[in-house]
Amino acid sequence: MERELLLECQRNDRKAQRKVYEKMAGKLYLVCKRYLKSDEDIEEVMADTFYKIFTKISQLENPDIFEAWAKKITVNECLQKLRSNKTLSVSLEDYHVPSFHEAEESLSFEKDILSLLNFLPEGCRAIFNLFAIEGYPHKEIATMLSISEGTSKSQLNFARKKLQELLINQNI
Repeated sequence: MERELLLECQRNDRKAQRKVYEKMAGKLYLVCKRYLKSDEDIEEVMADTFYKIFTKISQLENPDIFEAWAKKITVNECLQKLRSNKTLSVSLEDYHVPSFHEAEESLSFEKDILSLLNFLPEGCRAIFNLFAIEGYPHKEIATMLSISEGTSKSQLNFARKKLQELLINQNI
């Protein structure tokens, strides 16, 4: 992201904020989509994320890390939304994963992956995203989600197995 554009955002320049929004919205939307199913929840998190970005941008000391910083805010907002919805259940009992054949067949690869992630329980999906995509260690995930490290590891294992089953069923 351009330094000057970020400095203008720090001065609350609405045109600069609009440009940053236009450059970042697609990337941050995909982050939200990995964690949340509901379009309404995604829209709400996106609004909260950009509000937080623009109100806290003056705290960003190194503009070179803006995208990583914005992504981290987005992940935290997604996790907060999951906790507020009380859908961040990590229990596997009585959970049925529907057949992937119920999903749309003609999706691009990225949409296929997002579609596969939607078949995981909220807790498993969040842990899979945090570990496999965001790169957080189990200890930090456990702290973020108020669970044990063992639970984080078992949920990741469950998510991997279910994703593997779905991939085999689809021959992807």
